[in-house]
Amino acid sequence: MDLCDLNDIRTLLGRHGFHFSKAMGQNFLIDAAVPRAIAAGSGVDARCGVLEIGPGIGCLTARLAASAGKVVAVELDRRLLPVLEETLAGFDNVTLLSGDILKMDLPALVRTHFAGLTPVVCANLPYNITTPVLSALIGSGCFQSLTVMVQREVARRVCALPGSADYGALSVYLQFYTEPELLFDVPPHCFTPQPKVTSSVLRCVMRQTPPVDTADTAFFFQVVRAAFALRRKTLVNSLYAAFGAQLSKEALEEAVTSCGLPASVRGERLGLEEFARISERLYDKMQQDLQ
Repeated sequence: MDLCDLNDIRTLLGRHGFHFSKAMGQNFLIDAAVPRAIAAGSGVDARCGVLEIGPGIGCLTARLAASAGKVVAVELDRRLLPVLEETLAGFDNVTLLSGDILKMDLPALVRTHFAGLTPVVCANLPYNITTPVLSALIGSGCFQSLTVMVQREVARRVCALPGSADYGALSVYLQFYTEPELLFDVPPHCFTPQPKVTSSVLRCVMRQTPPVDTADTAFFFQVVRAAFALRRKTLVNSLYAAFGAQLSKEALEEAVTSCGLPASVRGERLGLEEFARISERLYDKMQQDLQ
């Protein structure tokens, strides 16, 4: 059975009485070159334990299982479990889990299934939950790398540089914790049913140490979110909207200019180093006010 052949897919799904769910954003690959390229781009080998999210009918799962030490595939749609049990029956290094990845204890999953292996993620992520899934995977601190297919718009945002229209809080977050690389695009005709958007494959290697020093990482990201909350406003005005109850506009302006930036600068112009400097200035000012 060719898991990327449209006729074989229709026969398989018909045998199991499966119908696509728009609510779950289900689109299955029908171009065998794509899962092959995703698996190759992930760098997975026999030393890796791979977490896959949303395996569908298993075309990428099978590719990963051929190279990885172990694959754990998490599927939310219980209707697909008997399909996957059929398509992956030949692989003894694949474990299927039924459930919502956003509700799972990821460190426990890694401890249970990937002992002695390097934990990585490789998945065609459900597009309606891409950002929370990425946040959960990174926040778990469990994985060495994430190779994921996402909407091209999201991939551009992740890799965007300061000053570009795509640059935002998501860019800063992913670039703080990982080194992201856009591998390739996947057009709509590679799927059934065809999505309305082009997809892209990202590989994000987790950083061993942060690229910049921060006095308080949680506060650093408070500053980042505030800077992009009002994109058309200056950084000073955006920060005042978020921290005006604690600091005057004059104090905020002084914090910005003391970092060598003009008072009129917008948040979208700042890179990681500038955000680190400003967050440190603001953190120090707030700590002084508390004393």
